[in-house]
Amino acid sequence: MSHTISYRERLGAIETYFDRTAVHAWAALTSDAPVGRIRATVRAGREEMRRTLLSWLPDDMTGLRLLDAGCGTGALAVEAAHRGAEVVAVDIAPNLIQLARERTPRIPGPGSVDFRVGDMIDPALGTFDYVVSMDALIHYAPGDAVSALARLAENTRRSMLVTFAPRTPALAAMHTLGKLFPRSDRSPAIIPVAQQRLVDGIAREPGLVGWQAARTYRVSRGFYISQGLEVTTQPPATSPWWAQ
Repeated sequence: MSHTISYRERLGAIETYFDRTAVHAWAALTSDAPVGRIRATVRAGREEMRRTLLSWLPDDMTGLRLLDAGCGTGALAVEAAHRGAEVVAVDIAPNLIQLARERTPRIPGPGSVDFRVGDMIDPALGTFDYVVSMDALIHYAPGDAVSALARLAENTRRSMLVTFAPRTPALAAMHTLGKLFPRSDRSPAIIPVAQQRLVDGIAREPGLVGWQAARTYRVSRGFYISQGLEVTTQPPATSPWWAQ
């Protein structure tokens, strides 16, 4: 799989937004600072999703490597490191990475976090047991998202835990409302995806042979709607949600 033009264009727009336009808003959102009612629902939703994805990882990650793909200010990466993981945390926005480095405390024990600026699908990042990508692929068309997963899978041994924006009437309404704000205040558009379309895309992707969709979980908190999905090489204990 190669970088498509649409992937590169989206990557540039995302970097511009999170590194320049919204860095101060994200600094507040990912801290304990008071925020308005709408952003409070986003904060609560993100915390619930982060806890969910972490619950799909081993409690003891000593000796395991994790890629936090699109790490933002690093909250998930730090929690994984406290479990003993060797974490590479990458984000396209240099200012967010700088903020993550400033916030990260000393990690006791064998765990560590290496924050890097770059593209999350860059193979130079190394080989990992697990990949977590929370709310990074939500800005990409389904084909680009599946292709990105295929690139990540090339250097992943066990599971990839990702989120996508589920296609729901509520999310569509929020997107319409978002268009009422001035263009300078808008984030790169979130692209809602039907669950089955994403699962079918994973099943058809040549670069994901041997991988399958497994656990899934939806978080809906006010203005935050996101669907967590586990894509794994491990046979599930029960039939996947989409086959039931």
